[in-house]
Amino acid sequence: MNTLTTSGPVIGGWLVALDWRWIFFINLPVGLLTLAFLARTPASPRRPAPFDAVGQVTAVLAMGALIYGAIEAGVLGLGAAPVLSAFILALLALAAFVWSQRRGAHPMVPPGLLAPRNARISTAVGFTFMVGYFGLPFVMSLYLQQHRGLSAPQTGVAFLPMMLVGLVLTPFSARLVQRFGARPLIVTGLVSMAVGLAAVALLPASAPVAVIAALMVLVGLAGPLVAPPVTAVLLSSVPGALAGTASGVFNTSRQVGGALAVAVFGALLAQAPSFMAGLRISLLLAAGIALITAVMGMGLQSANTPAMAEQT
Repeated sequence: MNTLTTSGPVIGGWLVALDWRWIFFINLPVGLLTLAFLARTPASPRRPAPFDAVGQVTAVLAMGALIYGAIEAGVLGLGAAPVLSAFILALLALAAFVWSQRRGAHPMVPPGLLAPRNARISTAVGFTFMVGYFGLPFVMSLYLQQHRGLSAPQTGVAFLPMMLVGLVLTPFSARLVQRFGARPLIVTGLVSMAVGLAAVALLPASAPVAVIAALMVLVGLAGPLVAPPVTAVLLSSVPGALAGTASGVFNTSRQVGGALAVAVFGALLAQAPSFMAGLRISLLLAAGIALITAVMGMGLQSANTPAMAEQT
């Protein structure tokens, strides 16, 4: 995955330079290749379970309304009727989802799934980690192209050092966990992300692109230090029968965190007095979230993480 992450900004930059439509078309052969690999993969054990229609509908409605409201807040303002209506709908749908998971006979997210402390903290880390990891490329891509005059390929190259860190260090994540433990790595990665986000936010608008690229490496460092260890901690904290469900909840929290970051940061850029003000507010907000999550990460309990081997 890190190889694709590393090459993505550069390849995406060149594809946009040719025609922006190519960034969508390129996913077709990749998807077909993935399906070909899956066809050769041994089938996983199956456990029949009824479909939780209420949980599915209310979860999608809550996430969709929340992200829609955040996006429209940048255009219409936070007090606009459509925005407030979307947020109210998101709250109602979330309440309905929680109720259905506690009362339903076959809930999509079993109540005991997040009972262990490590499971709760890991899921929260997955959500907040993606705020900075997705939010930074979003705002900095706009800044580098619209305000510094870089082309799409040049912008991709500016992100390359940040992404290369993940490519180089991720294969060693398991060894680092064995040597230092998962909690120190996760906390260190989140602190590194917070420092990197804050440093980029406080740079002058005319800072050299090379300096920006170097500081973004601190954010990229969080990838191998946080993502594999926290996934392993989560999977090692739940019963084996719930590992698939836990993985799904974790990945959903990551995707929602990334999507919400882009929506909120876009709204801040649109509503701020200037682009640079919106950029700084967005990155400082992400830095604060990462720092708070680092403090939460200190509450992770030591545990054996055999799932770590599956993350490399």
